[in-house]
Amino acid sequence: MKRPPHSRPPPQQEHETLDDPSSSSEIALPSLPPIIRRTNRALHCLYSTEINPNETVWRDRYHFLLSRGYKLRPRYHPEWTPSWLETSADPWNCEDGIEQFAPMVMDATRQGDGKVVCLKRSERKSDEVEIGRYLSSSHVSGSRRNHCVEILDFFSDPLTPNVQYIAMPVLRSFDDPEFGTIGEVVDFVTQVLEGMEFMHSQLVAHGDLTGPNIMMDARPILPHGWHFVADHCTPNGLDPLTPLSRIDRPVRYVIVDYDVSIRMRPGQPHLINDNGGRDRDPPELATRRPYDPFKLDVFTLGNVYNKEFYQKYLGLDFLADLMKEMMTPDFSKRPSAHAALQQWLMVRSSLNVSMARWRLRRQSESIGERVVLDTVAAARESLHSVKRLFHGEEKKAWATT
Repeated sequence: MKRPPHSRPPPQQEHETLDDPSSSSEIALPSLPPIIRRTNRALHCLYSTEINPNETVWRDRYHFLLSRGYKLRPRYHPEWTPSWLETSADPWNCEDGIEQFAPMVMDATRQGDGKVVCLKRSERKSDEVEIGRYLSSSHVSGSRRNHCVEILDFFSDPLTPNVQYIAMPVLRSFDDPEFGTIGEVVDFVTQVLEGMEFMHSQLVAHGDLTGPNIMMDARPILPHGWHFVADHCTPNGLDPLTPLSRIDRPVRYVIVDYDVSIRMRPGQPHLINDNGGRDRDPPELATRRPYDPFKLDVFTLGNVYNKEFYQKYLGLDFLADLMKEMMTPDFSKRPSAHAALQQWLMVRSSLNVSMARWRLRRQSESIGERVVLDTVAAARESLHSVKRLFHGEEKKAWATT
């Protein structure tokens, strides 16, 4: 369920037209000179009126998915006609002009309750569906430590027997929008360590516990949702997003994609011969010798903390010892997920709560940028303090979900 690429640039806050600067996007063709009308129609002709090859598999299953209770966007109806044809609408400002280039995932509206979900095609050659269903089963799904993506539904493809579909909540990449405070980083480290430790307690090794496979339920900071493909926009695919702060509205982080995951049997030796995932830094992957997939997860998650936070931001020295242990070159000496979590909880308990709202400072910031951003952060914190004073809010410690 990785964030799919989209086919249009981020929207501008302001739009101008030739005859009405206050309008949002459309050009009224009848009021324009003939040469401009012809130019506009020529641009329409250049804009593709056909879905791309990666989308045809979804169009061809439109009615099947509808029979399963999932309605795709109008673009994927078999009789779709682009809404901008023979109109004054700019194709770039039409929701049905947004292309999907990732062939394995698609959004759909669940007919029963109107909720937007993510549908993913998965080949039976992997254990992704079975592992996902197990981690979503009733006897494990209720644990607060379970940060595995919820499998809402699953079913087989009617045309390709070796393909299955799973329905999941719509999520966002864990760093979109970017982190703003130290407390948000602390919460992220805690939640994902909990999630890894929970998976391992169920004898499931993820195998590719890297940044793209860690996502978040962003509804607390984007309560009105976002477009699945043009994810810098609101659901209409046009208006820019205005996310709230996650230090005030904590999100829940979710581990996704089990296509290379392994579920061990009780008592089975934790040694395998495999190629690993996308992170090629673990030393054990450079050899052909068996390795422990659970310890591989520990290394790759430590590498996420290293590359996505420690190397990017100042003031995160408290992560250093944890990362060093998690990225121990010899996997046999590397801590287990449980030991890493316990080490982190000790570190977290030693941190001053006042750090939670400190602004994250990028190492690449110039002095000028730092002054401006620090001023904005101080003003925001002052406003938060006033609200807390008038509304009687207690000053919270580290965010928990």
